[in-house]
Amino acid sequence: MSAFDAPNYGTQPNHLEQPWEPEVAERLRTDAAAVVARYPQKRSALLPLLHLVQSVDGYVSTRGIELAAEFAGVTAAEASGVATFYTQYKRHRNGDYLVGVCTNSLCAVMGGDQIWDDISDYLGVGHDETTADGTITLERLECNAACDFAPVVMANWEFFDNMTPRSTRELVDALRSGQAVRPTRGPDRVHTFKEVSRVLAGFLDGHADEGPSGGVATMRGLRIAREHGWDMPSSARAGEEATGPVPGADGAGSSESGKVDAQPGPGEKQSSAEAEAAAGKSSEAKHPATSPVDDQASAGNTSDPKGDTK
Repeated sequence: MSAFDAPNYGTQPNHLEQPWEPEVAERLRTDAAAVVARYPQKRSALLPLLHLVQSVDGYVSTRGIELAAEFAGVTAAEASGVATFYTQYKRHRNGDYLVGVCTNSLCAVMGGDQIWDDISDYLGVGHDETTADGTITLERLECNAACDFAPVVMANWEFFDNMTPRSTRELVDALRSGQAVRPTRGPDRVHTFKEVSRVLAGFLDGHADEGPSGGVATMRGLRIAREHGWDMPSSARAGEEATGPVPGADGAGSSESGKVDAQPGPGEKQSSAEAEAAAGKSSEAKHPATSPVDDQASAGNTSDPKGDTK
């Protein structure tokens, strides 16, 4: 059978895959069963199963799609739809290290665009392309949620903060030469793409908390708050006194079931909380609240519909 006769579920380019070696297949199936056992429904295990096969093949292969679908109890087309939706799943062979340069707004103006242009020229590859030696796959990334350290570069999703074109070149040179490279935060070193994929499948390696998790810029607000003795309210009641009642507390702004409904339901233009608020305003407009003076006046002066006083 030629490569073009075999299903590939979207793999580019298409190529014929041989079955795994028996010992690899046995270990993979054992791990897949362990992943599925974590969930009350098998299909919930699909995401980590795709990471698991990626940890073996280095990408989500055709045979990996079929195994993940088998264990998750879904079709291969459904598994492929998930694998082609999320960018952490690679549908062709990936390098040992996925180097991503953030070029979103803040990183871009802080030098991310310059880093991208320089490292792309230096490696001779573009977005989602791999160097000839198979070590580096380059990726142009959107926000990495590390704007306080812009510009940011990631290697297998580990952070390298406040980067420059020069330090990015040094990073890829070290990775290609096999040196142990320590990220700014997180584990003691950058692990390979396959190793990280296994962690994402739920098989922890114990390295996550070896380094700092929050840098100086991230923790600056907390430091200032401590210096000034600022703190959160000591109780929910203190918070209510400062900001007003919390929606949903003591039934306020909640639906009849006692549950706050902040979002409209299917086919609804308003949430139940909004509908109740609107109904309350409408009722007030039709029946304005009377003041104590009005109540006293009406108690001693009753008129019939024609206006005659009785």
